[in-house]
Amino acid sequence: MELNEIQPSQLYVSSEKLNSVMENFVSKPRLMEPIPIKKLGDQIIFVDGHTRAFAALLHRFPKVPVYWEDEELDWEAYEICVDWCKEEGIATIADLKGRVISHQEYEKRWYARCAQMQQDLQAKRQKK
Repeated sequence: MELNEIQPSQLYVSSEKLNSVMENFVSKPRLMEPIPIKKLGDQIIFVDGHTRAFAALLHRFPKVPVYWEDEELDWEAYEICVDWCKEEGIATIADLKGRVISHQEYEKRWYARCAQMQQDLQAKRQKK
């Protein structure tokens, strides 16, 4: 699928993860594992694989292999993450170019934000 047709659901890329994926591209550039996607509302989103997609972009691949995610995941959480991306002007994987950060910063900025969102969602669901 064309990279520019898939909405990211994550705000940052870990530089350490990216370095590891980039090393794999050097040795096996055409053996990329398919990336899970899902139709959420009227958009197709990345469910995972943002780092692989970003590495593909850096290697000037216009397309990546994908598959439709059929697991029951917390789609409400994904909707929130996509909304965060839209608020920050992230509409394609190329918009993450200025958002490659150290893994330590990634944990602080992304994992911590997601953990707080999960806690908020759980509290909201318990009130129902």
